[in-house]
Amino acid sequence: MNRWVRFIVASAIALLVVSAVLVGTSLAQDEPPRYQPYGRWRGPGMMGGPGMMGWGPGGMMGGPGVNGCPGMGGWGVPGDETPLTMDEAIERAEQYVAAYGDPDLALAEIMEFSNHFYVEVEEKDTGIHAFELLVDRYTGAVYPEPGPNMMWNTKYGHMGGWRGMMGGWWGGPSEAEMPITPERALEYAQRYLDRYMPGTTVADEADAFYGYYTIHVLQDDEIVGMLSVNGYTGQVWYHTWHGEFIGMQTLDEE
Repeated sequence: MNRWVRFIVASAIALLVVSAVLVGTSLAQDEPPRYQPYGRWRGPGMMGGPGMMGWGPGGMMGGPGVNGCPGMGGWGVPGDETPLTMDEAIERAEQYVAAYGDPDLALAEIMEFSNHFYVEVEEKDTGIHAFELLVDRYTGAVYPEPGPNMMWNTKYGHMGGWRGMMGGWWGGPSEAEMPITPERALEYAQRYLDRYMPGTTVADEADAFYGYYTIHVLQDDEIVGMLSVNGYTGQVWYHTWHGEFIGMQTLDEE
C-alpha cells in the first residue's frame, strides 16, 4: 500500500511540475527577452552563454572549405606587417564571394576595425543581407564571422547553409520574414545597451539577415561597435571581437 501511495504522490508532483513549466513557457512567449551578461540576451526558450565562438583565420578547416564552399577557417594568402587598405580588403572579399559561386551575391558594406575588416554580403535580387565576413588586416584571409552569422543564419549559416552543409538551422525556416520586426529588434537592442553599455544607442536601421538583425552601436553619434538580435527569440548577441572602429564604406549604392 505504501508503495502505491508513494507512486500516486510522485505522479501528482510530476504533473504539477509539468503543468507549471507549460504555463511558464506559454507566458514567456509574450515577455521581452531576459537580460543576460556576456554580451548576449537570453530570450524565451534559448540557452544563452558567452557571446563568441572564438576562432580565427585558418582555425577550423582552412583552404577552400567543405563541399566546395569558401573556407570555414580562412581563405587568402599570408601577408606582412603592413595592414591592407580598404580597397585591398574589398578585393579579397569579392574574390571570396565569387568563389562561393552564386552570382546573386554582392558586397553591401565594409567596415574597418582595429582587429579586422567586417563585410556584409547581400542578395542582389531581394536586397536581403545574406551573411557576414571578416578579412584579416594583415594576411588578407577571409572567413565567415563567428557568432550570429554562424549560429542564427537560417539560410547561409553554419547550421543552415554554406551549401546546405547541415541541412537546416535546427530544422528552422529560411524565409526572410521573422516574428520580431526591425522596430522591435531596435527596441530590444536599446534595452540591452541601457543596461550593459549606458551612454550608447542603436543606429536608426537594423540590417535584416535570414534569422536575425545586425545593428550598429553608437556613442555621441559615432560607431563604437555592433550587435545582433535574433529575429525569432529577441536574444541579443554583442560583437565583442571587432576592436576599435576605424572607418566604413557602403558598396551597394555604387
